[in-house]
Amino acid sequence: MARPVWSGALSLGLVTVPVELYPAVADHTIHFHQFERGTSDRIRNRRVNERTGDEVTQDEIVKGYDLGGGDHVLVEPDELDEIAPERSRRIDIEQFVELDEIDPWFYDRTYWLKPAKEDFAKAYGLLLQAMDRSEKAGVAKFVLRGKEYLCAIRAGEDVMVLNTLHFVADLRKPKDVMGGLPSLPKPRPKELDMALALVDEMTAPWKPEEYRDEYAERVEELIKAKKQGKEIAHEEEPEPSADVVDLFEALSRSVKNRKGGGGKNKKKPKPDLGELSKADLDKLAREQGVPGRSKMTRAELEKALKAS
Repeated sequence: MARPVWSGALSLGLVTVPVELYPAVADHTIHFHQFERGTSDRIRNRRVNERTGDEVTQDEIVKGYDLGGGDHVLVEPDELDEIAPERSRRIDIEQFVELDEIDPWFYDRTYWLKPAKEDFAKAYGLLLQAMDRSEKAGVAKFVLRGKEYLCAIRAGEDVMVLNTLHFVADLRKPKDVMGGLPSLPKPRPKELDMALALVDEMTAPWKPEEYRDEYAERVEELIKAKKQGKEIAHEEEPEPSADVVDLFEALSRSVKNRKGGGGKNKKKPKPDLGELSKADLDKLAREQGVPGRSKMTRAELEKALKAS
């Protein structure tokens, strides 16, 4: 079982629940060591004193802020902890917001939040159900590993989900990164209609399990082949994209290819409600006018849609 990366208390008004924070995402990147080419000699990174060349252990290292001109302000790790003693061990929910108000641009990392003690399961369960029924996220701040994070806490499947969020000051505007954008000519109505038709034709329920990290799989195959002394099959270079001369014609062909030559009113297969997320079920419920949908759980939404 994974170890918690943070432990403290979740606070909502006068209700406080001891909680533990667990990473919800695993890194499946294939990591390599470094070697000098032509040898079996490992290359290692060391922390050394740039003046003496001596290696320095982690507990002998302090942080330094560059003032310029070679001057620094040195800060001990304990001093950083002391200026945020309360927030380093508390997550205080300051307000609630609609989930769809948070632009995906702000999302950073995902964690699970569980009660640290069985005695607080009732309070935790109450807050979890309130978040689930309201479909809102609690906004809070807390300190993790010496850094303050903005976060959104929401209901997941039988557990609270904590997403760390970027502060507005951390986000970069497109014009600040890329400079000026080219002028965007207004599309012709028939081009826009055809583009919308292509989007509609390519729309399907979100099934994340159908997507895999194919590059990581190829790296694993490469390692296996080299270990067995086999030749490595190289991927063929993709054909260069043809220049688009007639945008409308290109969109028309794309729609026809998606339809496989079928008629314009090709009926889409009915989605499997059991595989849809709560957000997808809520969208279907809105489209079908299911009453009381905003207060329904995922199971209740699925039941109501099957009955409609």
